[in-house]
Amino acid sequence: MIEHALARGYEVVGVCREASVPKLDRFADRITIVAGATDDREVVRRAVAGCDGVLTVLVPWGMQHYASGTAQAVLDFAEPDARLVFSCGWHITRDGKDVYSRKLRALVKVGGFLARLARVVDIDDQVEACDRIFASDRRWTVVRGSDLEEGDSEGLPVWAEHVGDPILASNLTRRIDFALFMVAALTDDALVQQAPAIVGCRSASALRHAVPTARAS
Repeated sequence: MIEHALARGYEVVGVCREASVPKLDRFADRITIVAGATDDREVVRRAVAGCDGVLTVLVPWGMQHYASGTAQAVLDFAEPDARLVFSCGWHITRDGKDVYSRKLRALVKVGGFLARLARVVDIDDQVEACDRIFASDRRWTVVRGSDLEEGDSEGLPVWAEHVGDPILASNLTRRIDFALFMVAALTDDALVQQAPAIVGCRSASALRHAVPTARAS
């Protein structure tokens, strides 16, 4: 996301755990780094001050309401007119109209239970975080991502309103393009108060169900 934002000429402020700050060394002279946890309200308050847009990865680490704490801090402290773009997985649903495969339902149910039992990840807290966002009147977008793979960019992912749409069947997006969609959403008013589910634009399902582009005469 940093790379895509800098490429668009944005001034970037990034929140990063103190232990991970060295990972941003290649950007150190081009961005402002605020060291701290993303659920630390004071850290978030300082980081988002004056920002026109806020990109937030909703990470459900631990059992201390990390994701919902992060989301609430952003909702509380971001500038009134700021564009707020959050990311999560396909398992999040806004209106209950998403249609999930048995495999995904089982993965979320069993994997979520085991992760919670081990007190490593709390999927329910990510659901709570998104429910708070959906209830907000802020200019938000919740980007729901498919499975991710590494590799060079294929271009801006395509999206559908609900999981279960045939265009999403491939369930695969390049990680770099997930980030691209997040940054592009900052200036896409069609995505305001939407929860797009995305898939790679070169995935088999996206190509199979692509909307034909009209030819110029």
